[in-house]
Amino acid sequence: MGEKICMEYREFGKTGFKTSVIGMGTYYDPGWIVSAKLFRTRPNLDRHLEAIRVGLDNGINLIDTAELYGSESIVAKAVKGTKRDDLFIATKVWRSHLKYDSLIKACRRSLKNLDTSYIDLYQVHFPNGRVPIAETMRAMEYLVDQGLIRHFGISNFNLPQMIAAENAVRKYEITSTQMNYSIANRKLEADILPHCMEKNIAILPYYPLAHGKLSGDGSWPKDVLSAIMQKHGIKKPTTVALAWLASRWNGIFPIPRASNPDHVRDNLEAGSIKLDDADMKMLDSAFPPR
Repeated sequence: MGEKICMEYREFGKTGFKTSVIGMGTYYDPGWIVSAKLFRTRPNLDRHLEAIRVGLDNGINLIDTAELYGSESIVAKAVKGTKRDDLFIATKVWRSHLKYDSLIKACRRSLKNLDTSYIDLYQVHFPNGRVPIAETMRAMEYLVDQGLIRHFGISNFNLPQMIAAENAVRKYEITSTQMNYSIANRKLEADILPHCMEKNIAILPYYPLAHGKLSGDGSWPKDVLSAIMQKHGIKKPTTVALAWLASRWNGIFPIPRASNPDHVRDNLEAGSIKLDDADMKMLDSAFPPR
């Protein structure tokens, strides 16, 4: 057994709940989803369960899933025995279920799959131009009123869509947005990041390792990478990639995929590292926003 990581916790948006700065994602791949949904087989199930449990055992309490992924029941099994109030479980409703009644039914299915009485964060997975966003947000607010969800957010919304969703809310506020974001893909910094910083809306970056591109040292300027790794005693480039996101702003909570226990152990290291201004300047110049 290695040394236990000292995980950092921060308030997730305006929820009042402190989550680990590093979360766990449970999107595996399209082939896995097809196997799970059509053939009721879940390849590498034991490994996926172990990966999530490694994170839980080392202080990660933020887990993201979605009805599309077919992994909600895996999350339920992995967290069994963990105190529910210590966890922040996020899931997502698919774009074909954004009408009022359909969204409520989808939420109840997710609650059953997750074997829980409430969802901490329920997110609209993708916008759907055929369903008025006001209807979707009305259903979200109903779910909060009923105690079935505690907070709601969005995912893959551009800024105008995000503002439209915010304007459609009557009683509560949008808590978070989930976006493709990494040091190699900084597009949201042009408009969504400043907006979220102003409104204190949390950001959940998916693909924080750029589809594995940032896992090896080949995509990094060697002098910059080695200087930062040496300075902080970092062992893997993935730690630098995740620490960069977590150090960018306090409202950013990267969710690398938890499918391999060894990778989760590697990702844990980023939960205790804070890059300073000099580090961030070096990395920003190495990966300028495009």
